[in-house]
Amino acid sequence: MKDRLFIFDTTLRDGEQSPGASMTKEEKLRIARQLEKLGVDVIEAGFAAASPGDAGAIRAIAEAIQGSTICSLARANERDIHAAGGAIEPAKSGRIHTFIATSPIHMEKKLRMQPDQVLEAAVKSVKLALEYTDDVEFSAEDAVRSEMDFLVRVFDEVIKAGAKTINVPDTVGYSIPALWGERMKQLIERVPNSGKVIWSTHCHNDLGMAVANSLAAVMNGARQVECTINGLGERAGNASLEEIVMAVRTRRDVFNCDTRIDATQIVPSSKLVSTITGYPVQPNKAIVGANAFAHESGIHQDGVLKHRETYEIMRAEDVGWHANRLSLGKLSGRNAFKTKLAELGIVLASEEALNTAFARFKDLADKKREIFDEDLQALVSDEGYAAGHERFKLRSLKVCSETGEIPNAQLVFTDEGVEKQAGGTGSGPVDATFKALESVVNSGADLLLYSVNNITRGTDAQGEVTVRLALDGRVVNGQGADTDIVVASAKAYLHALNKLHSKRERAHPQV
Repeated sequence: MKDRLFIFDTTLRDGEQSPGASMTKEEKLRIARQLEKLGVDVIEAGFAAASPGDAGAIRAIAEAIQGSTICSLARANERDIHAAGGAIEPAKSGRIHTFIATSPIHMEKKLRMQPDQVLEAAVKSVKLALEYTDDVEFSAEDAVRSEMDFLVRVFDEVIKAGAKTINVPDTVGYSIPALWGERMKQLIERVPNSGKVIWSTHCHNDLGMAVANSLAAVMNGARQVECTINGLGERAGNASLEEIVMAVRTRRDVFNCDTRIDATQIVPSSKLVSTITGYPVQPNKAIVGANAFAHESGIHQDGVLKHRETYEIMRAEDVGWHANRLSLGKLSGRNAFKTKLAELGIVLASEEALNTAFARFKDLADKKREIFDEDLQALVSDEGYAAGHERFKLRSLKVCSETGEIPNAQLVFTDEGVEKQAGGTGSGPVDATFKALESVVNSGADLLLYSVNNITRGTDAQGEVTVRLALDGRVVNGQGADTDIVVASAKAYLHALNKLHSKRERAHPQV
């Protein structure tokens, strides 16, 4: 235990709680397969009681994944535990992660429960979860603001009840490293039988210290860190998996532990999650940002050229920064294409879906000299091949943008299979395109975000557009990719509209 740090990835659960980041079952499966390839120990696949869709996604992941433990979150009540137990039933290795709030403010204002009632519910939920699996994790929500004596009491009782992992979360991102490390140390020292369980930490990034707090906990005895790819998560996000893993691995002189993560899969995992959720990675993001290994200063460049370690503490290739060029082209066949998709963890639902994707690949190969793995990920995500039925689909787009003239757009798209035409003007070609669509669709949605990123390098690179729309309290992200950025924008807007019109609803696990 002393030299092994377990990585508990909650991208598919806590990460999905980011505004507009909800995923389909097939998208979750793609990410889960990549997390398995990455070497994640535990994949928190969702919150089974939130919806039948979430439960179905967890079950599908449990059936498909062999190399990682599959976990479902559950509040400390019978309904949630039963839902979680049913969802993880097919897993080769399954876990139920049950939680209840233990801070005075949460117990009084949210739960309307007395401390003794909270303790009773915690113990009861652990015992019930053990009927489904011998791997039960217990979390004391808002442990950062909980009273130490009560935490010790709760953890003592749930360990007696059979919990194997004890998670200490900074639910609201309130702590600082020195205090968080000390809290973890005191808990391990004071809780009877603390040596019989794995101590875990789950930190949010509201003050920008999620990674630092997590590492402080590790230095004081925690041997599981709960984190997400790219730090994705509600509010300011979670601790970043890539930063935790590489900090521990790079500073072996400080941390007496290591993970089983295959670091070369970090960048591919980052790009996949970004593509599917529509959350771009900032260029200066540690490890996975585009500038993470770039050197602008002449002094830095000179030093790196003479000896890499003068300014680089990691090798870019060690975390997966290399040219993921697809060795296929216009003359490549379906079998080679299908094989490459399988290598990327992409499994299309049917032969029809494969044929459609292959046709788009051929079309892309005509436009681009080099095709990268990221292009394939975007190609499969684009237009929702795995998403099932879509109400709106783009057929054609014509845009005129000329200096001194008002840009205008003419579109043809289908609405439930019925072809419709739309036209409009705007301050630019993208604005004209969106206004043309709205002149017919009349969605009433507010545009919260419009973001453009290049998927790969070069002027012939595909542009990936993210559109975030809000309507009646729902927030959704739409993505579109194309070598023509205006076409990509139209696809992204329609993708977002499709999500707004879908019946898929999500429940927040803390509501």
